[in-house]
Amino acid sequence: MKRTLTSLLVVLISAVSLHAQAVRAAMHMVPTGKGWAVMSDVPEDGNQGDAVGSVNAWQTVARTTDSNGILYHGGSVMGGIVHVYFIWYGDWTNGAKKSDSQQTVSLLDALYARTGGLGGSKLALINSTYADTTKTVTGSFYLVQSTTEDYSQGKNLTDAGVKAVVTKAIQSGRLPKDANALYFVLTSSDVNETSGFCTKYCGWHDHSTILGSDVKYSFVGNPDRCAMSCEAQLQSPNGNSGADGMASIMAHETSEALTNPDLNAWYDASGNENGDKCAWTWGPLHGSLGYGAYNQTFGTHNYLIQMIWENTRGGGCDQAKGGKFYNQ
Repeated sequence: MKRTLTSLLVVLISAVSLHAQAVRAAMHMVPTGKGWAVMSDVPEDGNQGDAVGSVNAWQTVARTTDSNGILYHGGSVMGGIVHVYFIWYGDWTNGAKKSDSQQTVSLLDALYARTGGLGGSKLALINSTYADTTKTVTGSFYLVQSTTEDYSQGKNLTDAGVKAVVTKAIQSGRLPKDANALYFVLTSSDVNETSGFCTKYCGWHDHSTILGSDVKYSFVGNPDRCAMSCEAQLQSPNGNSGADGMASIMAHETSEALTNPDLNAWYDASGNENGDKCAWTWGPLHGSLGYGAYNQTFGTHNYLIQMIWENTRGGGCDQAKGGKFYNQ
């Protein structure tokens, strides 16, 4: 979910729907997991990393598949029930911002609750329109366990530092090693991610080999660190703009991790994943944007959650699987 600061501000005003386009014979765009893509120039044997894959295979899919605005590149998706783990990094009790609090913990725990949460909802089921050669995304996921981490990598995290936080949590036994899971590193507002948090992105997802397994993980920082860049509204439905901002960013990263966990499955010709294609678009709202508007209700809480790209009916952004497509 990476983008320039200028783009972040622009999309809040006018969202543009992205569609697949043709690419030249030996080149195509591949996602980074951070909301932008890089140009890939792949040798004919296709052996240049799992995020690239074979250009010949990609071209075959592009020629023979009804793309719905997004293409399959041969990689795996996450099937079955996906477990979610939270690593609360920094000070979430008495932090620098009001949202660095246990209220935020409670709101995001509720969002990922096993019953009545985002997982398995009509919004999450949009992801069930994606599959690989052996399995289909179910859209079912829930929070299994959480832990805390007190600045072990300092207040200026690198991408490698985020991976180290996940590794430490698993290696220490505080969280289990789970290959069909998504680990979130959630940082308080006094923590920076030096590869571009607040200036280029609001969150990202990736994967790495950790203790012998392909582990999927995501970074999401408290957007109260940079509200004008990473929050849609300062007056939010739960009276906590940091938590409410994180909710949509986390939903974005979850959808992308389910459908493109190793960065080689589902994305369009511009390298946009299914969350990127609908970033900062909401569909119909209850209330007015900027004044506590919301579009989803989970349990007893209302949330403003971006739409997700549905991979059917020609493709489009919607709030629920099979629902009406919207472009803003």
